[in-house]
Amino acid sequence: MSKQLLKSGIIVSGMTLLSRILGLIRDMVMTNIMGAHWATDVFLVAQKIPNFLRRLFAEGAFSQAFIPILSEYQTNKDIQEVKKLVSETFGTLTIILVVVAVIGVVGSPVLVTLFGPGFIGEPNKFELASVLLKITFPYILFISLTAFCGSILNSLGRFAVPAFTPVLLNVSIISAAIIVSPALQQETAKAMAWGVFVAGIVQLLMQLPFLWKEGYLVKPRWGWSSPGVQKILTLMGPALFGVSVGQINLLLDTIIASFLKTGSIMWLYVSDRMLEFPLGMFGIAISTVILPSLSRLHSTDNTDEFNQTLNWGLRLVCLIGVPAAVGLFFMAEPIILTVFQHGKFELLDAHLASLSLKAYIIGLLGFMFIKVLATGFFSRKDTKTPVKIGIISMTVNMVFNLILFYPLAHVGLALATSISAILNATLLFMALRKIDVFIPDGRWAAWIAKLVAGNLALLGFIYYQMADIQTWQNWQTMERVQHMLILVIGSIAIYAIAMFLVGVRGRDLKHG
Repeated sequence: MSKQLLKSGIIVSGMTLLSRILGLIRDMVMTNIMGAHWATDVFLVAQKIPNFLRRLFAEGAFSQAFIPILSEYQTNKDIQEVKKLVSETFGTLTIILVVVAVIGVVGSPVLVTLFGPGFIGEPNKFELASVLLKITFPYILFISLTAFCGSILNSLGRFAVPAFTPVLLNVSIISAAIIVSPALQQETAKAMAWGVFVAGIVQLLMQLPFLWKEGYLVKPRWGWSSPGVQKILTLMGPALFGVSVGQINLLLDTIIASFLKTGSIMWLYVSDRMLEFPLGMFGIAISTVILPSLSRLHSTDNTDEFNQTLNWGLRLVCLIGVPAAVGLFFMAEPIILTVFQHGKFELLDAHLASLSLKAYIIGLLGFMFIKVLATGFFSRKDTKTPVKIGIISMTVNMVFNLILFYPLAHVGLALATSISAILNATLLFMALRKIDVFIPDGRWAAWIAKLVAGNLALLGFIYYQMADIQTWQNWQTMERVQHMLILVIGSIAIYAIAMFLVGVRGRDLKHG
């Protein structure tokens, strides 16, 4: 089991790395062509609304509710019952999503008012945002059905294809932006919106042959009243909020940022994209891999293995998350300069984006822990506890948003989100401990000591190797790339050597 989990984690992380690299290229193309233009802010809001719903509904609530029920059926019922559940869920989900998509398209001005209230007094921004949202909103239909197919494949141990499909979104947006790049920023924004729409269709079509190969491409049927679908809906209600508090907080940041100076939304977006790199590669990848496993272990009442799997997931998060946080925090501005400071993205944009990146990085481990700890509840079909904790965390986030956004502008919004994430992760951990579902094993003290030693070595290398910011600003693009490669490759090597010297071996990546 431990070897299979590790192998699956590597597969998902590898595919996610490819997606994140293309995502960075996509963002580089966008910032290079459009810069801190008001149309950039508008596109990011129009993209973020369906993207938020995707994470809240498809990757968040639906996956966390569907996989435990599907695993229960796969463990305790025959294949016909399993396929009946898939068929009824498929049909019910499709009809609900079509209705939601139509409401979103028709009501796009209302959604812009809710999620971009700062655009109300600026007709150009408001009108463009409404148009773009009409184009991008149907994405929630296609990507939710993609997540449905991906959840089935994940439950069967087929992680590669679902992890690869986000690559298609990035390819589609990049292609759309480059094709119309000589045009005005508004036209580029419309083209990228159509890129999002097309990507949703392509991502769904990508999943279907693999679903057919596994024998799960069944005819959709309406099944609202069936016991299996009702179980999923019951779990989804609270999960709609619980697992996606971090995304809600990021969306609240965007809402408040729409009142700040032009460029604030883009600076936060760029920072969030860099944060998503380690979060998606490791935090989300690990939670994706262990959720089906935890669900099966809970179905068979294997409490010891359940606890060991959670311990394994958190240790792996620390092994990768801590050095990622250290590296991103101390290299924030050089990274932003190297990746984004081209074309219309100016030196000031890079500096301001690096400040909010540092603020987000403070909460990186919190974000990653939430992804793993939440699976401890959802795999047990407990969606209420994360909701209660999520409400507390979101309230704290809003309070700190209001306290910090005036003196610190967009940086205050990022810092408030990090504070909320740390609180959320802490409360999830305490709740799991209280019910004895998660008990830290005896390996943690030595593991923490090794992490401290390894990251001190990493920090020392960064301190002595990295040039000052003025030098980074004066370098040309290729000089920045060259020095960044030396920093990144050297940091990885130093950290790996240091961890080896303090005794970390391959067996430490296994649980049990």
